[in-house]
Amino acid sequence: MPLYRRIFLLNAVVLSAATALLLLGPVTVSAPALFTEVVILVGGLAVVLVANAVLLRIGLAPLHRLSRTMTTIDLLRPAPRLTPRGRDEVAELIRTFNAMLDRLETERGFSAARALSVQEAERSRIARELHDEVGQSLTAVLLDLKRVSNSLPAATREELRSAQETTRSTLDEIRRIARRLRPGVLEELGLTSSLTALSTEITEHSDLTVLRRFDHAVPHLGDEIELVLYRVAQESLTNAVRHARALHAEVVLRTTVGQVELRVRDDGRGLGDAAEGAGITGMRERALLVGGRLTVGPAPGSGTEVRLVVPLDGADR
Repeated sequence: MPLYRRIFLLNAVVLSAATALLLLGPVTVSAPALFTEVVILVGGLAVVLVANAVLLRIGLAPLHRLSRTMTTIDLLRPAPRLTPRGRDEVAELIRTFNAMLDRLETERGFSAARALSVQEAERSRIARELHDEVGQSLTAVLLDLKRVSNSLPAATREELRSAQETTRSTLDEIRRIARRLRPGVLEELGLTSSLTALSTEITEHSDLTVLRRFDHAVPHLGDEIELVLYRVAQESLTNAVRHARALHAEVVLRTTVGQVELRVRDDGRGLGDAAEGAGITGMRERALLVGGRLTVGPAPGSGTEVRLVVPLDGADR
């Protein structure tokens, strides 16, 4: 029975009973009312109010739970759905809300997948242009400088050496940026080799020392899963260098029955009360694409720990 009908019937029964007692029974109300009559009327009113309060509290309790869920829901952190408790319209409202969440999460997943696919394609295009166009042009400039320096006197040759070194370091930096934009080693040598190359590169170009702990003989996990794991590790180490000002970091890759776990821990400043930025949001979106569960929180002692667990039901094992 709908809630409004139950409230109406409850009040109708109480008022009908009171009317019957007044009309057919010995109960009367004097003018002025006697003390006993006042007690009976006040008691009857209290019974009606308490009955209505209990009925409303029981009937609207699922709506309070639904309201709390609406204010705390986060599509990037899927949570168990509310159980459709209550009667009729209340249960139907909860079922409708759960269906709406399913649609929103599905649509967000599709949108995020398209956006990340476009992002990866754009990164690959920029990396190819940097490597093929800018890289080759700088290589040609470097060869021209070398050819010209061979035909110049020794004094002038020393002046050109500085330009050669600047061009060579610029070429190395462009190649490094291209590798970060498109991790070719991931396609060629696999996940552990690409994570090793990533941690080595970050150690060489920053004050961060990265310790690696990988399981032996990690199987091929699928191109999409491996790319997500690589990007999460890349973003975590980048945050440790740029924002956390960490000096040490640890990258752990572990495979167990049915899942793979990536954990990146640093000894930096930690998250504090700062809101999650675009980097962490991007990691959460990538994790959802492969059905993973990402947690970002304080590391034991100090610093930040990023933990990603991905099921391997669809991976090659």
